[in-house]
Amino acid sequence: MQKVTLDAIRAHAIREFPRECCGLVIVKRGREIYVECSNTAPAAGPGQRAGEDRFRLPAQEYAAAADEGEIVAIVHSHPGGPGAATEADRVACEESCVTWYIADVRQSDDGKVDVVDVITVEPSGYLAPLVGRSFAHGVLDCYALVRDWYRIERGVVLKDFERHDDWWNAGGDLYMQHYREAGFKPACDNVALALDKLKVGDVILMQIRAPVPNHAAVYLGNGHMLHHRYGRLSSRDIYGGYWLENTRIVLRYDP
Repeated sequence: MQKVTLDAIRAHAIREFPRECCGLVIVKRGREIYVECSNTAPAAGPGQRAGEDRFRLPAQEYAAAADEGEIVAIVHSHPGGPGAATEADRVACEESCVTWYIADVRQSDDGKVDVVDVITVEPSGYLAPLVGRSFAHGVLDCYALVRDWYRIERGVVLKDFERHDDWWNAGGDLYMQHYREAGFKPACDNVALALDKLKVGDVILMQIRAPVPNHAAVYLGNGHMLHHRYGRLSSRDIYGGYWLENTRIVLRYDP
């Protein structure tokens, strides 16, 4: 990275503190240019501290930058640290297929804000573990876990869908609207009979403190499921009790 680009990133990160900055590095007519972008992410929610993986770069700004030159890197900051890439950073870097730069922004005791480091993350084939992964909505959440299980265990790449945090309380019904488009059909007509009819790989849709089904799990067999609760680590748990009571539909992959 050229010094003028690094200086522009530092200045942007300091100016946006304590909010995360985000931007793009493009190459235009042989020149490296830093393009500042808007961060449209809401404030940190439950299970996430302020400043951690809380940036959303608008698609229209990404497209506008791509029209100006070739996008070679995505930039964002970690206000207050940590400087190292989070699990969500590494996963999103893989999906973007470009370099990521992360500015570690700190505030000293006297109130001065400075960028203490800018780290580089490169796509390297990283895949978050199915069990024990951290939560970052839209990147590492219950649907992302379903997608990764199918990719690893079945070699199936499920369609991804844009989803914003708290969509279930904002008038969205994403699972019910899109499950057929992703290649799924109802596995049985009666949820009460679901436990007897479940097959490995079935997707269980649950309604957890929401007006619509908003949580998904993959059935693993022998009464166990794999899921990723909001704000927690992904886990393998027994399917029954609370989870069975809140099940609304069981889906089976049938493209």
